[in-house]
Amino acid sequence: MTRINKFKAVMWFLVGFGAAVGIARFLSGLGATTNLTDLTPWGFWIGFDVMGGVALAAGGFVVAAVVYVFHLKEFKPISRAAVLTAFLGYVAVVGGLLFDLGLPWNIWHMIVYWNPGSPLFEVGWCVMLYTTVLALEFAPVVLEMANHPILGRIHGFLKRFTLPLVILGIMLSTLHQSSLGSLALIMPHRLPPLYYTPILPVLFFISAVGLGLMVVMVEASVTSYLYQREQETDLLAKLGKGASAVLWLYFVVRIGELAVSGELGLLWEGSFTSNLYIVELLLSTVVPALLFLHPRVSGSAGGLFSAAVIGVLGFVLNRTAVAGLAMQAGIGDHYFPSWMEFAVSFAIVAAAALAFMFLAERLKVWEKPALSPSDFSKAAPLLEPNGELWVPDPAAGIYMGRPARLSLAFVIGAALAFAISPSRAFESAEPVPSPARPALVSSAVMVIDGDRDGDFVQFEHNRHIAFMGDDASCGKCHHMRLPKSKAGPCADCHRDMDGQTDIFNHDEHASGLGGNKGCMTCHIDPYKPKTRAVAGRCFECHGDMVAKGSRVKLKNESFAVPAPSYRNAMHKMCITCHQEKAAKNPALKGLDQCANCHRVTPGASDPKHPDFVPAFKERYKAQDQETGHPI
Repeated sequence: MTRINKFKAVMWFLVGFGAAVGIARFLSGLGATTNLTDLTPWGFWIGFDVMGGVALAAGGFVVAAVVYVFHLKEFKPISRAAVLTAFLGYVAVVGGLLFDLGLPWNIWHMIVYWNPGSPLFEVGWCVMLYTTVLALEFAPVVLEMANHPILGRIHGFLKRFTLPLVILGIMLSTLHQSSLGSLALIMPHRLPPLYYTPILPVLFFISAVGLGLMVVMVEASVTSYLYQREQETDLLAKLGKGASAVLWLYFVVRIGELAVSGELGLLWEGSFTSNLYIVELLLSTVVPALLFLHPRVSGSAGGLFSAAVIGVLGFVLNRTAVAGLAMQAGIGDHYFPSWMEFAVSFAIVAAAALAFMFLAERLKVWEKPALSPSDFSKAAPLLEPNGELWVPDPAAGIYMGRPARLSLAFVIGAALAFAISPSRAFESAEPVPSPARPALVSSAVMVIDGDRDGDFVQFEHNRHIAFMGDDASCGKCHHMRLPKSKAGPCADCHRDMDGQTDIFNHDEHASGLGGNKGCMTCHIDPYKPKTRAVAGRCFECHGDMVAKGSRVKLKNESFAVPAPSYRNAMHKMCITCHQEKAAKNPALKGLDQCANCHRVTPGASDPKHPDFVPAFKERYKAQDQETGHPI
């Protein structure tokens, strides 16, 4: 049993190491612990923890379908372990997603705020429902160990519904395994042609079936080694042949799609993308598919394990490539995961492995328990001859001494992570200012690009004026006016792309009102502290502050409130108006969709691009210099 404890010690070390990094991530944010950027918001956590994690857990629905739908009962001995692996895999996916979300406490929003048109909405709901189904599928294994009449009736009830649960699980898995590929369909400008294809959902589903079989093989091989169980070589060889058939189907579909689309020649261009494609296709598909068919490999426990590991690593690379690695050349960014990203992901995997071992040692996950009752009886405390002190049996040190040793491994891992983490990982993260620049105005079109990243919106200003009611409609957008201003650009008040702006200048007001003598002009009550909350109404002096016909209603009329970010203000103004127009006129249905405004793809500042605005950069530069906003 020494190998089990060594393995657990390594897992607890990884959990401790990752836990320390996790604390830093939630204290200081993504920017302090990852190499993610605005250009690369998806990275290793999405590719490995989410896209890869969901695919790695596909063995549950594949083996369940083989046993209960196709009635191949010879695979039933591994079905419970496969379902448990899938359940823990999905729990790990949810855990990994919490680390990647900027506001993880809002993960419940999809339950209440529905967006049925979003692939991510469908993935989220299916993952949530399928995790529940897996819990119900595995629940009889837990309940059969309980000696209670009520729990016994629940066990019998769930056993009768095993087949419906399996069918429901297959349906949900089919939906979200394929929809993970749909997430990439909205990024044709980011994914290179070798990876972008309309049949990505099909490729994701087929590969998930093959990957699920290989993960079951890896799990069976590792647990057989650790617990010195008899290796089920014949059964695993059959799984290998099934996996090989699926992998060849995947290979034919993937290469066939390239041939049909005329992009097969891109494989030989020698670029980073083409080399990545060839490497991950060889590892995920060709090499394991050939090895599973080789007699020497299929008859060897070690050979089957090695082939399955190669395939698993290849598909992890594939998912990571689609989630961000293959996008680097197209977006001009250079992303490589930080060691903290690796630490968190490995810690999640280690925690799932420890949970699997904990349950396998106490429940009937296999036909024979992982540990015999005598293994646990050795850990019973003994009474010393003087009858005053209870001590563990020295022969059972591997059990009684285990908590202390494993706790030490956890502490050492956490201490090491704290020691090598950069100081910024545990410092309060301050938002980085991102000044907003005014739109570029021409006779035909306004080019809205507040952060000057080249991804702009062409706004037909004159057409909107005519549609909304000529000059009388200006106040509907230019809803507030700065003093001595009629209808300035949005960036005058909304000065930051992502942060709020305090539009009230106290020093300027105090100076204009005569210094300290003018305090009572705003702070009317002399017995109250001179704070913003008790100041007088701005509109008493600035009667024309709110434009006529304004669509924006201020929440606090007693004093000027901070202006929302430029990005939020523009979206709120445009989307709300478009929704109102669409609700009144059925012909305008869909007017509030993103594509109605964001019709220009990145790179439109290139003169060769079909959406190029003449003299784009030069006119931006000239206007910025004129308005005091250097580019």
